[in-house]
Amino acid sequence: MSTEIVIGAVVRERRRVVADFVALTKPRVVLMVLVTAVVGYYAGLRGDADWWRLVHLLIGTALAAGGTLALNQYVERDVDALMHRTRLRPLPDGRLAPLEALAFGAGITVFGVLYTAALVNWLAAAVTGATALLYVLVYTPMKLRSALCTIVGAVPGALPPVTGWAAARDDVGLGAWVLFGILFLWQLPHTLAIARLYCDDYARGGVRVLPVVDGDGGATERHILSGSIALLAVSLLPTLIGLSGVVYFAGAFVCGLGLIALGALQARTPSSLSARRLLFGSLLYLPVVLALLAFDKV
Repeated sequence: MSTEIVIGAVVRERRRVVADFVALTKPRVVLMVLVTAVVGYYAGLRGDADWWRLVHLLIGTALAAGGTLALNQYVERDVDALMHRTRLRPLPDGRLAPLEALAFGAGITVFGVLYTAALVNWLAAAVTGATALLYVLVYTPMKLRSALCTIVGAVPGALPPVTGWAAARDDVGLGAWVLFGILFLWQLPHTLAIARLYCDDYARGGVRVLPVVDGDGGATERHILSGSIALLAVSLLPTLIGLSGVVYFAGAFVCGLGLIALGALQARTPSSLSARRLLFGSLLYLPVVLALLAFDKV
């Protein structure tokens, strides 16, 4: 075997390993976390932006979020092996050893929190650390025990804008919790639509999301619709507390009505098609509302 072939095989193997470690961090989820953290930072500004602080916030948040998601996959590796949509992830497929994933996830999570503490502020680091602990130690094991996991999991999912606000102001005020409320409530129709679409797969893995334990499906649809209605109400608060203007208010109102309509369609005639429409609608809702908030900040 020639030296060139051996070197080529080694390079390909290293690239595959790097790609698998990156996959553990779920880059698309991390990107959403970063976007919401930036919106929280911008909404919390009272003067000019400190661009270096923002860069450090993004780096620390990306490391901690990616490490947290890697730890989540480490804990859930046996469950992932049972589900069709996750069985080809690096751990259940055997491409990475569990100890490698554990060391990698823990290492970059801790480094991300310490990095944020050193170069942003301790408050932002504390929120980041709390997000990681809630996600890995509370939400992840709860998925196998209770349908309340959706509500519990929405808490760490809604904390990134609070981290951004803390980085901008060195405090956590009313505006930060309004942003938290928007992200928290948005996750209810979003995650329940996903759970409805992959209900059989979740059941196969023993994950007790609401559609799995909800016999006739009525509770799932009620939670989707009530969450969407509550989201409409809370999404209007940024204008009412002086954080944004009327353009945001009008846009959030229209977007909220659209999400309620999709939720009502799912509740009236539950199906994979209506659940998929609700999922796509929720994916469109969040960037539009966040963009309007940034555009129309007072």
